[in-house]
Amino acid sequence: MSTATSSVVLSDVRPAAVGRRYTLTAQALHWVTAILMFSVLPLAWVMVNMPHDAPSREWIYTLHKSVGLTILALVAFRLAWRAAHPAPPLPAHLARWEALAARVSHWLLYLVLIGMPISGYLFSAFKGHSTTYFDLFTIPAPGPDKQLTSVALWFHVVTGQWLVYALIVLHLGATAWHVAVRRDRVLERMMPEPDLRT
Repeated sequence: MSTATSSVVLSDVRPAAVGRRYTLTAQALHWVTAILMFSVLPLAWVMVNMPHDAPSREWIYTLHKSVGLTILALVAFRLAWRAAHPAPPLPAHLARWEALAARVSHWLLYLVLIGMPISGYLFSAFKGHSTTYFDLFTIPAPGPDKQLTSVALWFHVVTGQWLVYALIVLHLGATAWHVAVRRDRVLERMMPEPDLRT
């Protein structure tokens, strides 16, 4: 391929990618958080269905809580990163309702990813259980409180068993729609830019 031809190809491709992708840090935070989310949910299913005298029950609970707190820390960092590095604008071809739905579902996901681990910790703490983070350190419990335990459990169930599943289905469905049906390259916003020099 000649230099002139290469310039034409690059000029045809690069402008569409410039400024419309998340930063590499934001992309990494997104995919790591997604992996942890798809790990913490099965852990929850396993631990609530385990016999109370199962030898690994305490270890599963510790792992579930630790992954949840890791998600909380990652989301907090992600929000701080987003404040300093704003998200790229949504594609101009999206209808107004699509752009609104994308923004609302995005911020609801943030709410869920923050609310789930906090309410989970508070539910455990108000039952009088301290939280051990990967056996590295322990977060103390404030002490038993039946009323606050019920509030924390309600919020944890709403975010962890209703909102999170609905938002995951919505997120995956929207992704499949853009990739398989519209083929408008929206997913590329959360993917590294390919090296066109090779």
